[in-house]
Amino acid sequence: MTLRIPPIQCLLTFEALARLRSVTQASEELCVTPSAVSHRIRQLEQILGTKLFGRADFSLTTEGSEYLAHVRDGLATLQKFPSQVASPGRRKLRVAVTPTFARSVLLPRLKQFSEAYPEVDLTLQVSIPLLDVVAEDADLTVRFGTGRYADVEHVCLSKDEVSPMASPAFIREYGPFDAPEDLAGVPLLRSPLEPWRTWFAAHHLDWPEPVEGSQFNDIGLLCDAAAVGMGVGLLRYKLAAPWLEQGTLLPLYEKRVPSPHAHYLCWRTGTMERWECAAFADWIRKAVG
Repeated sequence: MTLRIPPIQCLLTFEALARLRSVTQASEELCVTPSAVSHRIRQLEQILGTKLFGRADFSLTTEGSEYLAHVRDGLATLQKFPSQVASPGRRKLRVAVTPTFARSVLLPRLKQFSEAYPEVDLTLQVSIPLLDVVAEDADLTVRFGTGRYADVEHVCLSKDEVSPMASPAFIREYGPFDAPEDLAGVPLLRSPLEPWRTWFAAHHLDWPEPVEGSQFNDIGLLCDAAAVGMGVGLLRYKLAAPWLEQGTLLPLYEKRVPSPHAHYLCWRTGTMERWECAAFADWIRKAVG
């Protein structure tokens, strides 16, 4: 059985919080954010499988008191050999992510993970959702699809809703769009990642899937094309968030339709035995769910 030795940062944080009994003071002493202190304590408790603090005043549990004594003994021993702890061991984590999910959803939040786990060196790699191409050496992979992945363990990260979207100039030229039928004859941008039949069926339109017009195999490119006025794109709200916030894209209708696909975090059996992988999985589920 492989022993999971807690990171030195977690042990230092535990000792500081037990001594100061204040997240704010502990964060100031360690030169990290209060959020990082909380994350490290949760990580340590997860590794140990026990609660260390019992109440909001940060009083220790019985197990916490016993462990604190061991931690202080260990830290005192390490302080006798500063050359061995000057550069505490770092963990490498490789995550393969679909391009637009990375830009629109993950990157705006990624600083939170880096602050909470500064000892983890994270490498992001691009995966291609259409071809289900992933980096073979990735520890964790974000896939977009139906969730039928028999080759890996997985958990749903984020579902989304779709709606036709276009640029303000396009809407002025081709609008108004008061009813779904108003899309007839309008240039519809296509992507195999988000077929129009989902939206047609939800609005009881017996229309075939478009076979003409510009097509894109990346949702980010589809958003860009719609934003410059090339046509109407059937887009997901979470992935299109940057364009919606900038006002370069606008939904044509209020009704949102659930996308039949979702983003899933996938990993090979045994991966979650590494604490950095488990920590990232727990963080991303809470951050983007």
